[in-house]
Amino acid sequence: MTVTLTPGTATLAQLQDIWTHQHPVVLHPSSHAGIVAAQALVIKAANGDAAVYGVNTGFGKLASVKIASKDVATLQRNLILSHCCGVGEPLDDATTRLMMVLKLLSLGRGASGVAMTTVEIIQDMLAKGVTPVIPAQGSVGASGDLAPLAHMAAAMIGEGEAMFDGLRMPAGEALAKAGITPIVLGPKEGLALINGTQFSTACALVGLWGAWRNAATCVLTCALSTDAIMGSTAPLQDAIHTLRGHAGQIAVARAQRALMAGSQIRESHVDGDTRVQDPYCIRCQPQVTGAAMDLLHFAARTLEVEANAVTDNPLVLVEDDLIVSGGNFHAEPVGFAADQIAVAISELGAIAQRRVALMVDPTLSFDLPPFLTPDPGLNSGLMIAEVTTAALMSENKHLANPCTTDSTPTSANQEDHVSMAAHAARRLLRMNKNLNVILGVEAMCSAQGIEFRAPLQTSDALKAAMAVLRAQVPAIAEDRYMAPSIEAAAALVETGALAAAAALPGFVKGQAA
Repeated sequence: MTVTLTPGTATLAQLQDIWTHQHPVVLHPSSHAGIVAAQALVIKAANGDAAVYGVNTGFGKLASVKIASKDVATLQRNLILSHCCGVGEPLDDATTRLMMVLKLLSLGRGASGVAMTTVEIIQDMLAKGVTPVIPAQGSVGASGDLAPLAHMAAAMIGEGEAMFDGLRMPAGEALAKAGITPIVLGPKEGLALINGTQFSTACALVGLWGAWRNAATCVLTCALSTDAIMGSTAPLQDAIHTLRGHAGQIAVARAQRALMAGSQIRESHVDGDTRVQDPYCIRCQPQVTGAAMDLLHFAARTLEVEANAVTDNPLVLVEDDLIVSGGNFHAEPVGFAADQIAVAISELGAIAQRRVALMVDPTLSFDLPPFLTPDPGLNSGLMIAEVTTAALMSENKHLANPCTTDSTPTSANQEDHVSMAAHAARRLLRMNKNLNVILGVEAMCSAQGIEFRAPLQTSDALKAAMAVLRAQVPAIAEDRYMAPSIEAAAALVETGALAAAAALPGFVKGQAA
């Protein structure tokens, strides 16, 4: 299915669907006139006498060097080749394709000055499965994601490498196999392709969607843990949360209350419970996860704006008959959003890890056996699984330190403040995977704990989630090789399957918008 996007109006839901299913994308025909008009203004400037940055001048610190009109095409090609300085592991195909879609949206606003053939080759590459190989390291998130986007542009001119039919090969070969002719860059086109925040924004969006799935699962795993330790649902009463007023907190409390409705375990200790209050990791779950969700919503709004933005330089203002330099390539908004997402991921893991620690501790878990094994001593049960969650929680706390405060001057001090948005966004993948494991282990512990409460039964919603878990992770009767079970549980979290099994109201789509 080919998706048609109108530049300036793409939603996160559309972009998530494109990323998930790797749909081809084309721009709505209404955008074509603006693209053509902007290119005409650039060609006029290229043939004129006035110096226009990036059209007939050098770049960065070399902006004062005038380029002869006969060399403007060579200028753009040299720009791309010289900026292909990325290093490290390649970005995955789905995120690379999302980056290309975001570049299409930016070019489609009609302020970049590229030819329609440049737009069309990106569309063709998406349609025919030619995916540039993009080394993931090398961008500081200002003057755009120069190195990653240069590798994308290189593939468009037949240089560098690309993936096609599951094989990595020279980009020229991939284009030929797909029946696509490489383009020759015209005035300003190379600069339009590599200036921009599309690499950082694509990575941040993928991090956002993963964080949202984790946050949704966190609501479920806390409900399971609350029943496992025979915790109270009194702190979930709606009036408590509406009195404070935060939307995320209210939604989480309502969802958790719905998940636990009908639990025999809960009803068994409503009266006569000697414990007055549960620990914060149980009692304050709506406040913490709700706050994380609110932060994700805020970051989502920023990233939706950025996904539709024009972020190259200089910009072609057709109505004003101007080509003017600015700084939209500076990815500070993306960096801030990624830093916020990182804090949310870290806090979700921190409170979930404390629930794991609570359940394996016989002095705190309200009569659950030590480390959730029926034969403690001979068996260690989930002892070291809890230690693994502690290790990953600590790693995420370290990774949550802000990246945007770590600016450094580059390009002979012409680009003297940068956003570091690229690695602010990239580290979200690692953080989400760590959180997948923490929540997977929490699900394992809480399911084990609930089963120790038999013959009392948990709610139907929680039993449905436990059934999905048990299909992949059997109960732990005696010690076994644990790594595959943890991996399987983490995969159920990562895909959203665990949360979907419980039909979490309002959360199962994984869309923070």
